[in-house]
Amino acid sequence: MVRPVSGGRDHIRAKLGTVPHKPGVYLMKDRFGTVIYVGKARDLRRRVSQYFQPSRRMAWDLKFNALVAAIHDFDTHVVKSEPEALLLEGKLIKEFRPRYNISFRDDKRFLLVKVNLADPIPRFTPTRIQHDDGARYYGPFSSSGPVRRTLALVRHKFNLRGCRPLTPNETDYKHCLYAHLKVCTAPCIGNVTREQYRLQVQAACDFLDGHCAEMASEIEAEMKQAAAALEFEKAAQLRDLLTDLRRTTERTRKFVRIPYSLPVAIDPAKDLEELAALLGLPAPPERIEGFDISNISGTFAVASMVSFRHGRPDRAQYRRFRMKTVTGQDDFACMAETIRRRYARLLRESAGPAEQTSLRLPDLILIDGGKGQLSAACAELAKLGLDALPVIGLAKEFEEIYRPGAREPLRWSPECGALKLLQRVRDESHRFANTYNAQLRLKKISESLLDEFPGIGEQRKAALLKRFGSVQRLRRATVEALASVPGFGGKAAAELKAFLDARSAPSQPPSPP
Repeated sequence: MVRPVSGGRDHIRAKLGTVPHKPGVYLMKDRFGTVIYVGKARDLRRRVSQYFQPSRRMAWDLKFNALVAAIHDFDTHVVKSEPEALLLEGKLIKEFRPRYNISFRDDKRFLLVKVNLADPIPRFTPTRIQHDDGARYYGPFSSSGPVRRTLALVRHKFNLRGCRPLTPNETDYKHCLYAHLKVCTAPCIGNVTREQYRLQVQAACDFLDGHCAEMASEIEAEMKQAAAALEFEKAAQLRDLLTDLRRTTERTRKFVRIPYSLPVAIDPAKDLEELAALLGLPAPPERIEGFDISNISGTFAVASMVSFRHGRPDRAQYRRFRMKTVTGQDDFACMAETIRRRYARLLRESAGPAEQTSLRLPDLILIDGGKGQLSAACAELAKLGLDALPVIGLAKEFEEIYRPGAREPLRWSPECGALKLLQRVRDESHRFANTYNAQLRLKKISESLLDEFPGIGEQRKAALLKRFGSVQRLRRATVEALASVPGFGGKAAAELKAFLDARSAPSQPPSPP
């Protein structure tokens, strides 16, 4: 049953009154602070309020009911326009991958327009990937149709080429409709010099930079003239062209991979201050490092370390570990090895000249677990002379905080911002460790079957996996495709195909006696 906005959701009701009537994106979060849904809105207050109106519950489907029931908090971010909201929504969905979002979770990107003035004869081309190649990129654009129509307008207005060759020649000119229709000034055959053509391209770049008021005025005047002459079809075409032009040249902000102006929590700085006060730290911890262990029955034992800086994930500092000295299922020993390897390496790296290296230790270490994991970590830190580092453990069952030397754990309110911050660090380290464990298991499953094939070595096995990507695709390959892999001839390919077919066939029941 969906809970109305009352009681435990008083903070949501109070927060709704501060949401502006402006375009933007909103992030719905569960009680752990995990983003579970990202949406955009033309009017943020009206859209977000709809989630918490009990009168609408009867029209909701099961999925939407489950989403609303899981919402514990939300964040909003105001932008200038609805297209900008769409761009930010797509980036945030790719970043957070919320479980209730379907759209934008693939790797498809928004459209850009590229021009490289260093090319012999520059050209404008649509692209979806931006490289660090010295070219100019315009966009991203939320809709491809207006962009392509505006590019056609730009080519006609500034007499630019639309052919594909990087450096067109006389052969390309013979088949170029742009030149024969007098749209392009044909620098490929010397009708204009390349310097003159580059000035045309520069004028088009200024146009795409937003200096298009003169052309917009001309199109608008022509549209009104056509309407006055009762040429309504022509006026409608000019109206659409003017709309495309304004949508394409409208300025939008470019958002970084994680928009740091958009907090992961309601107020990360406040959460850090509260955490420092509750733990008795001298200052809010600027950097927090969280550790977790992942293994299945003692196999593929791995550990993760995540880093949060100013209350936000610092993914460039994430690290993962595969156990080297621990055998069997021993989480305490795994945690000890991880802490020892992590901070022993930091100490080694800081042993160089002072002007080249600096020891950057965390302000707080968070261990996923209770007394056992915490004791193992503290013992290793003491051996390294780092026992002064603040370290705590967070046990998941009752969300208890364990401290070195304290007999009883701390229990904070579920609404406590400091606890939510620790939960985010713990959950992120858990996710990162499980992802690494799953990667290792998948790799082992893929390779173990090939290990059973007689006479195969590491090089031929690597060549097969590089060509086909997985054993599943390898099973579907033909003998001819297998024979094309380096190191395999026709006989070896036929033997491998028979081997894979035999392993993929369902087992037959034993014959009756």
